[in-house]
Amino acid sequence: MKSKQATEKMRVSFDLDEVLFVSPQTHETEPELPFPLNRIYTERLRKGTTELIPELQRMGFEVWIYTSSFRSERYIKNLFRHYHIHFDGIVNGERHQKEVQANHAPLPTKLPSRYRISLHIDDEAIICTAGKLYGFNVYQLDAPDKDWKDKIIARVKEIQKKEALQREAARHSGL
Repeated sequence: MKSKQATEKMRVSFDLDEVLFVSPQTHETEPELPFPLNRIYTERLRKGTTELIPELQRMGFEVWIYTSSFRSERYIKNLFRHYHIHFDGIVNGERHQKEVQANHAPLPTKLPSRYRISLHIDDEAIICTAGKLYGFNVYQLDAPDKDWKDKIIARVKEIQKKEALQREAARHSGL
């Protein structure tokens, strides 16, 4: 029988603002939703989002949203549903405050390791610094980059390989 750890899928999370939601003035974007949806969901998706998320899921990864935004989980799910994207988990600002910040010393605005997220993609340098301090992997995506999808897939594969080696070493050491 396989161990729980060996059968768990690796989790990858994305921030929303300035990562998946970008300005069409500064970034290439997916086509705008048709009227009247474009009046309800005004955010524009970074070009390639509709390809990357399902590709990561086909590769066997769970894909989450982890944002400090207080948009409701329902709003986020519905917006992405119109792009035919489903997320395996969503952590918004409200959930983070309840589950991570409650009754604890000050912690960063995101703590992906709390949700067993192996890689978090964010635009903020402060989150990257927190990753080093609190021991979670972050890929910083801020400027427009035509190769962003390929770079994220390469980073995910790198972490997946590293985690597999760590599990194998732990198994051999009898832990």
